[in-house]
Amino acid sequence: MSYLKEVKRVTTTSLQTMKGAGEKIAMLTCYDYTMAGLLDAAGVDVLLVGDSASNVMAGYETTLPITLDHMIYHAQCVSRGAKRAMVLVDMPFGSYQSDSSIALASAVKIMKETGAHAVKLEGGEEVVESILKITKAGIPVMGHLGLTPQSIHQFGSYGIQGKGEEAANKLIKEAVMLQEAGCFGLVLEKIPAVLAAQVTHALQIPTIGIGAGVGCDGQVLVMQDMLGMNDGFAPKFLRKYASLGEDITRATTAYVQDVKHAQFPSPEESY
Repeated sequence: MSYLKEVKRVTTTSLQTMKGAGEKIAMLTCYDYTMAGLLDAAGVDVLLVGDSASNVMAGYETTLPITLDHMIYHAQCVSRGAKRAMVLVDMPFGSYQSDSSIALASAVKIMKETGAHAVKLEGGEEVVESILKITKAGIPVMGHLGLTPQSIHQFGSYGIQGKGEEAANKLIKEAVMLQEAGCFGLVLEKIPAVLAAQVTHALQIPTIGIGAGVGCDGQVLVMQDMLGMNDGFAPKFLRKYASLGEDITRATTAYVQDVKHAQFPSPEESY
């Protein structure tokens, strides 16, 4: 049951209300106008313009190559299609790590040029200064802890994070730190479900999980993965709700055959 059916636009306050009411938050990644309209109409609460566009849209191996301008382009497209959902934009690698003033300038550029409603950045204690500067400028920020893909070369793998008492305590400490710095929410990626539930209970702000169990306040998946458009990617946490990859291939094959055999267009489809 949704407590926010009549909300004209999902905001940071809406998400806080959902946490308080026990209503789970549904988030999906999105990168274009057409899909934004479809996902928005289906009731998705937050459309994340993820730096995963680097992988699923541009074909790169990691999220590192995508630029700020690329992210702004995708966010512009999504913002035009989203009528109710919050549009949240990932700040890409290199746009905030080196200096808090650069981080603020990047966030301002995203907000001014896209029509989005908030930004998201990865990291813990090392990005607190940037979060403080961005939030003081009036820009909502969502944090991201656990597996942070922009640091993949430092991690060395996409393995589970927060394992062991020391790592778990560090993650909880940093989660509280991000909340105190002004984050309105927090993504928890690929950490033990028990730890994610502990973090969720410890925070007043909502948590969004990906590979972090059901104890989070909401969930996020990459749209192409959830829709079954990426057959080569099948981690434990992924549930595929469709097989669009097969459907697209089947439909396209039929189209090609009809064109080759002069069966399309028919007289009824001609002027």
